[in-house]
Amino acid sequence: MTKIHRQRDIIDRRAVMARLTELAGSDLNKMKRRAGVLAVFKEALNLGRIEVRRRFDQHGDGTQTVRENCFLIDQLVRIVHDFAAGHELPQNIRTSGEAMSLVAVGGYGRGELSPQSDIDLLFLTPYKRTPWHEQVVEYVLYMLWDMGLKVGQSTRSADECIRMAKADLTIRTALLEMRWLWGDQDLYFDLKNRYVNEIIAGTGEEFVEAKLAERDARHANMGDTRYVLEPNVKEGKGGLRDLHTLYWLARYLYRVDGINDLVDQGIISKEACKRFAKAQAFLWTVRCHLHYVTERAEDRLTFDVQQEIASRMNYTDHAGSRGVERFMKHFFLVAKDVGDLTRLFCSLAEEQQKRKPRMRLGKLLFLKRSNVDGFVIDGDRLNVSAPDQFTKDPAAMIRLFHTSLEHGIDIHPHALDLVHRNLKHVGSLRKDKAANALFMSILTSKKNPEVALRHMNEAGVLSRFIPDFGRVVAQMQYDMYHVYTVDEHTIQAIGILHAIEQGVLVEEAPLSTQIIHKVSSRKALYMAVLLHDIAKGRGGDHSVLGADVAMKLGPRFGLTDEETETVAWLVREHLTMSRVAFKRDVDDPQTITDFVTKVQSPERLRLLLVLTVADIRAVGPNVWNGWKGGLLRELYQRSEELMLGGMAAARDHRVKAAQAAVSRELIASGWPQTDIDAHLARGYPTYWTSFDTRTHVHHARLVRDAEQRHAPLTVESRIDSFRSVTEINVYTSDHPGLFSQIAGAMAVSGANIVDAKIVTLANGMALDSFWIQESDGAAFDTPSKLAKLSTVIEQVLSGRMRLDKELAARKGKLPARAHVFKVPPRVIIDNKASSSHTLIEVNGRDRPGLLYDLTAAMTQLGLQIASAHISTYGERVVDVFYVKDIFGLKVQHERKLEQIRDGVLKALRDPADSEAAAAQ
Repeated sequence: MTKIHRQRDIIDRRAVMARLTELAGSDLNKMKRRAGVLAVFKEALNLGRIEVRRRFDQHGDGTQTVRENCFLIDQLVRIVHDFAAGHELPQNIRTSGEAMSLVAVGGYGRGELSPQSDIDLLFLTPYKRTPWHEQVVEYVLYMLWDMGLKVGQSTRSADECIRMAKADLTIRTALLEMRWLWGDQDLYFDLKNRYVNEIIAGTGEEFVEAKLAERDARHANMGDTRYVLEPNVKEGKGGLRDLHTLYWLARYLYRVDGINDLVDQGIISKEACKRFAKAQAFLWTVRCHLHYVTERAEDRLTFDVQQEIASRMNYTDHAGSRGVERFMKHFFLVAKDVGDLTRLFCSLAEEQQKRKPRMRLGKLLFLKRSNVDGFVIDGDRLNVSAPDQFTKDPAAMIRLFHTSLEHGIDIHPHALDLVHRNLKHVGSLRKDKAANALFMSILTSKKNPEVALRHMNEAGVLSRFIPDFGRVVAQMQYDMYHVYTVDEHTIQAIGILHAIEQGVLVEEAPLSTQIIHKVSSRKALYMAVLLHDIAKGRGGDHSVLGADVAMKLGPRFGLTDEETETVAWLVREHLTMSRVAFKRDVDDPQTITDFVTKVQSPERLRLLLVLTVADIRAVGPNVWNGWKGGLLRELYQRSEELMLGGMAAARDHRVKAAQAAVSRELIASGWPQTDIDAHLARGYPTYWTSFDTRTHVHHARLVRDAEQRHAPLTVESRIDSFRSVTEINVYTSDHPGLFSQIAGAMAVSGANIVDAKIVTLANGMALDSFWIQESDGAAFDTPSKLAKLSTVIEQVLSGRMRLDKELAARKGKLPARAHVFKVPPRVIIDNKASSSHTLIEVNGRDRPGLLYDLTAAMTQLGLQIASAHISTYGERVVDVFYVKDIFGLKVQHERKLEQIRDGVLKALRDPADSEAAAAQ
């Protein structure tokens, strides 16, 4: 227990009691006296908290702070109880049946209390509660509640506690940490002894299994990874609750009062104990900062508080990394350390509890152990054959993970502990051909390499074996797009690559599943996925720097010169395919020509597609969707067609082929030839090459129906569940600003536009297609929302709804943490990417109504928008517009281009930023 220095500076119990006694003896009426008593308590609590906070701000030690907070509450509870029993509800003679003990349970019983944590109290009574018990409990609780404290409480006898502890794991765990606080000590010790004899005795195995199952369920609920970028300090994997689990098992199994006692019993090493204390101190400090910054019981380390806490903990910016990134990297490394400790101890505890009496026959048991690749099977787990195995044969550390993966055998915690102790020998393996070959066998295994690589990473082997990978371990990507640290993202990407190869993702990624088996070099593909982000955080283009790393590592791992060059190219270009698919118009021949020029071969095209899919899916749970898959598939097919000579045919051939296909479908549907000819005449050549036959037929029916009804506006939706998108077709009279108005209407309706094609037909009508989603990437398919969208579009186009007013009401609807990220606004104008259009690429921070603002600005600049490609990466938006001037030509004049850049940049800037700057 941490010693509390200068206790009376936190709370002077005698002084407080003296003031209360004075109030009790006054002639105030009952209500005024209670108000005065409450004021004294509130003042004592407030002054105590101020002093504890002052000390924390001075020394920054969370371990000390949680003890001091606990001391403050201990004293207040005791004073409230004594005042109630001595002045408010006095009894001259108290029978033994009216004895009562106040017991702290849960985290409060452990003597640890964060600034905003709940207080768990047990009012322990003899076998029967009396009216006096009830009056005292009521007085104490109401006084604590009125002070503003959050109190969880129960009033029970020892019999009730034992009975409920047998039936409820939560109550059993809470009582495991019971601490006498005040009152009758005999009642407390009686319960404590009965708990040991009636609850703990003989139930160790049951408790271990239950707590480990509880831990696993909690991890699953929190995402089952310690590397999420907004981690939960308490409940997350590698957080305080995992340390608590270790503490509970230690107390339950070994009857110890603290982790230090496990060292004396030889259960864990001194070094492990120090790591436990260091990790706990760091996590307590972070949690105290979190509670003080948010002024509530917040345990999630969200983006909007990370910078503040990093600053308070003195993490400063260094070359190549920001202070907040260094702080979060430290957090993830501590979480990893917690994982190592709890995994080791929990496995040992689980194993010990499952031992049978026959296992005492050590020699006989040893003879029954089988040998697998130089290791032994110990209790169904892979263990070392000798304590010095890794010292004599360092390569055995790599072989341990290889054997575990290939034979599907878990690794014994003792073996993992020995690995950790021998990490200094891993460096010698970098030039060992056999060790490097073993690693390549792991990476390209037909079994799931993700499992072995994660174990190697958590054991610290991967970062020692590949120091470049070690640089990205716990490396956060500070934005709202990426969900995991770089190392976790990479390992998950390898698991996804394996799943694609095994056919597990055939519904989500059908093309990748098909072509991965046509890839010539599996080794190059798996190595490229491992290395694609390896140079992040180095202060340059990580793709270019990563290619250099690949050129260095390829020969080491036995790759041929050709394979090494392929890996380096894939790493350098791993973002190219997604950039082109999501930000360029694949119907523009120049887009495909430029992309194919860079890719050059069908083999590279196949490799790049599979790498891109694995990379995107590993960014986060909801990042990949059918829409993105469809865009990548379209780019792949167009590129493959050009490589194989299919696109070399004249464009008018494609136009005629499209028209012929539509004609056949419409004839089969019973259309007269005159109607078919009329419809074919409406579309310009670019229209016929921009959509597939199914869509052309759908448009034909929509247009004919609208023309027959003389409808001034038609709004129609098609839900595409496979691509997680809803297509909205708008057919109406064309006019300047139409795109902008529709974009505004969709923003008002809460729809996110992910792509758009703007078509003006020969009859002067606009046939505009928008593909929209919900904010979470799902299809915008709720009937009520679609109905509202149609109504809003009609109201906007008819002038009955003012977009500026409606959008202003939605301006502040971004998450608070989104404002943490500063995305510099940027406008890039490109006249080389298309032979027929000028491209305007816009980068900036997303906000409601942004697309409307941008397109309205372009309309005012006299631009015609032909297509728009919308990509959102967390808080950052990247929009690309294909535009022409009022004469239908590319914009070439430098002065006009500068005017466009300035106008779009003005629309891009967030009004909130401008207001904040003006206020300063």
